[in-house]
Amino acid sequence: MDWHRCAAFGIRLAISSLLALLFAGPLLASDCIPIHEAGHHIGETKCVTGKVLRVSVGIKGVHFLNFCEDQMACPFTVVIFSSGLKDVGDVRRLEGRTIEIHGAVKFYDGRSEIILNRISQITGGAAMIPPLPKNYDVENRGHFSAGRLRPAKKPAKVKAKPPATATYGNDVEGEDPQ
Repeated sequence: MDWHRCAAFGIRLAISSLLALLFAGPLLASDCIPIHEAGHHIGETKCVTGKVLRVSVGIKGVHFLNFCEDQMACPFTVVIFSSGLKDVGDVRRLEGRTIEIHGAVKFYDGRSEIILNRISQITGGAAMIPPLPKNYDVENRGHFSAGRLRPAKKPAKVKAKPPATATYGNDVEGEDPQ
């Protein structure tokens, strides 16, 4: 009979723990700010939330997550440099998703931005994006290419220097010529 009480207590404890987690979830949720408030937090490390409307590619493979229809009028953007894409993944899959991004809010080109370097900066369901395809060419804006063949350069000709121990003229040590 004693074990019945222990089992019942264990079940009640498990159920109460589960309920506490379910109801405490919204209380423990991150304090993310909307994109239009990000400009008030320049220099701070914050969580910013918004719906990605478009992913655009700029010069040299820099990717931008745009949260507004008009990119130039938008108060906030997320920047992913081509060097960070391998650590972040296929950001094109974030289009249409609401994301929470954590990082230092910076001011650049008239608006606030967060630079995305790691996938761990994105939380929520959007954090499950696949890695980049192995043959994705970042600087070629997604066109898959193995590159182009170029002929090898010929090695540069180097002028030979005379050895430092060389002798010139009649400065030879030893016997004098007669």
